[in-house]
Amino acid sequence: MISIDSQAPDFELLNQEGSRIRLSNYQGSIIVLYFYPKDNTPGCTTEACDFRDSMNDLKKFGILVLGVSPDSVESHRKFHDERHLNFDLLSDRKKDVIKLYGADGALFTKRMTYIIDKDQKVRYVFEKVNPKSHSRKVLNMIKELNLI
Repeated sequence: MISIDSQAPDFELLNQEGSRIRLSNYQGSIIVLYFYPKDNTPGCTTEACDFRDSMNDLKKFGILVLGVSPDSVESHRKFHDERHLNFDLLSDRKKDVIKLYGADGALFTKRMTYIIDKDQKVRYVFEKVNPKSHSRKVLNMIKELNLI
């Protein structure tokens, strides 16, 4: 796990459209980087749809959401389209970023979320996540940290 107040490690992964997404390209934005086990599973679908439904509130404050799992670009494309998601899903097939951020579990990717500030420093880590209400907790923590 990356420690709080340390620099968020940069990475580049493909999104659901096959476009390269580099974390450092979003310097100046508050980033919610969340890791999840698998597309189209009940908990992961609930979490993704929770972020989707909260996106208007998050965008109001300039918050960017990126979801990361070991699923393929094609799997992400289907999941993104079927659930009408309004943020990028990143494919980490080799689990390099998942391991780097401490989200690699024994069997599955851990459900974890990092809040990264405009200077790309890690400001908070959610190690345990309730998919149903997570976006609200994330936004409240961003407010509590005085990032917005």
